[in-house]
Amino acid sequence: MSLLQGLLADLDAESRALDDVVAGLDDTGWATPTPAAGWTVAHQVAHLAWTDDVAALAATDPTAFRALPDTDGLVDAEAAAGAAVPPAELLERWRTGRAARAAALAAVPAGQKLPWYGPPMSAASMATARLMETWAHGVDVTDALGLPVSATDRLRAVAHLGVVTRGFAHAQHGLPAPTEDVRVELVAPSGAVWSWGEESAADRVTGPALDFCLRVTQRRPLAALDLATTGEAAARWMAVAQAFAGEPGAGSEAR
Repeated sequence: MSLLQGLLADLDAESRALDDVVAGLDDTGWATPTPAAGWTVAHQVAHLAWTDDVAALAATDPTAFRALPDTDGLVDAEAAAGAAVPPAELLERWRTGRAARAAALAAVPAGQKLPWYGPPMSAASMATARLMETWAHGVDVTDALGLPVSATDRLRAVAHLGVVTRGFAHAQHGLPAPTEDVRVELVAPSGAVWSWGEESAADRVTGPALDFCLRVTQRRPLAALDLATTGEAAARWMAVAQAFAGEPGAGSEAR
């Protein structure tokens, strides 16, 4: 199985896990407020449906994607529009869009870059970003419904994205690009150990992979997590960690 095939399989599995959570909800359940201010469960699913739709468009018709509006408030507007339709219709849209996005990314030739809201990216990078977003918005949904967070070894891709976006996170917070190496050692849900960075690095981040992923997606404040940092560079990174595109916003402390 190729890297892209594996990522798409994990993305499909994570999407189905969230689908299982929301499929049986009544109208009241879909209207449950989530930790994202102003967003209900329906808004969260509508956001994922819209993002899957535009990801499929970027893969199949880059010219049409580039012609889409890119304005302030677009994300909230699309989430609100999707949340306004009946839940059954929204759920069907999301399922159809997931299938279209999966097929579109699987068909992207190796080496081809896709346009996006930021730097162009490969199909594998797009699948990784979609997996991160699906999991993170799923956390919002399960938090709202009082259910456990999805925690499987599919988190490896989320953790990897959290590591490689270290420089981006600093830039988003107006900080200089980091130059120090940071060793990251995480315990996966399965008990495996995942690591990044030089083993000899003085600065380190260690702890459960779930906690690291909750931090880099800004779903939990650092004080609520079982993550240990050694060194100033590691501590500074965890203070601003951000694996998603866009402005940092209020951060997890405001959730």
